[in-house]
Amino acid sequence: MIHAHWFVACAQLVVGMVWSAVMWTTGMRKKPNLNAADITACIPIGLFACIAHAGSVLAMGVGAVSFAQIVKACEPVFAAVIGLIVPPIDVKPILAYLMLVPIIGGVGLACVKEGKGVDINVTAFMYASVANVAAALKGKLGGSVTKALKGDKAKNMDSANVYAVMNIISFLFTVPMVVIAELSTLGEEWEKASAEHGAQAIITNIALSGFFYYIYNEFAFAFTAQVGAVTSSVLNTAKRVIIIVVSAVLFQEPMEQNTIIGSGIAICGTFGYSLASKVKKAAPKKKKA
Repeated sequence: MIHAHWFVACAQLVVGMVWSAVMWTTGMRKKPNLNAADITACIPIGLFACIAHAGSVLAMGVGAVSFAQIVKACEPVFAAVIGLIVPPIDVKPILAYLMLVPIIGGVGLACVKEGKGVDINVTAFMYASVANVAAALKGKLGGSVTKALKGDKAKNMDSANVYAVMNIISFLFTVPMVVIAELSTLGEEWEKASAEHGAQAIITNIALSGFFYYIYNEFAFAFTAQVGAVTSSVLNTAKRVIIIVVSAVLFQEPMEQNTIIGSGIAICGTFGYSLASKVKKAAPKKKKA
């Protein structure tokens, strides 16, 4: 609706902050009890959360929503690479790495257009890829921090509060980007979008998208902690399929045969990677004396 994607990303985070504030002030949820060291430890998580969220918004802003989601299906590829180069090294089972082949191949096939060859919206692809890198780094660097915070009951850091704090830090990193990248043209873009769609429609769209984005992620954090990563992976795969199909229908985004087949292969590969990476290695047998 409005060509000010950093602003939209920032405004969506504000909606989440309002939701958290309501939960804390009404006593429906305990307030986090963090010291300066805890907040400092959360800063890298918030930074990469900011980049991951903004990258996704920018990718969908400059290209088709379905295409951005297809590229986002490549996130396990980035996570696997990050796991091998950023300490502590995380080596997955061989089967998990084999699942990266259909992911990459599927996305590649989805980019091949009949009669045109490879047809990629390079800008959208780059933004979505940056979002994937940031999401992988957020998961890698944030795992130990969130585990430590959750382990200390005095800090009141359950899954919902962990995400709430991360959302606030993400907002603080997003604001400077709005100022640098869009502040000079924000008024003009708002007037242009208001004339075309109406200010009320823009505000409603941002508010609803921000609310559903926040609620989804908050529940995803809590849900994964309760049911485990495998069940969460199954539902996350289903979510991506639904988003691609619904966006193609709702926004009337054309999907050729290669796009449908390629995205299906990539999503199945992502599902396979999620399951294979959770397989526990068999403990070495102790030798009898």
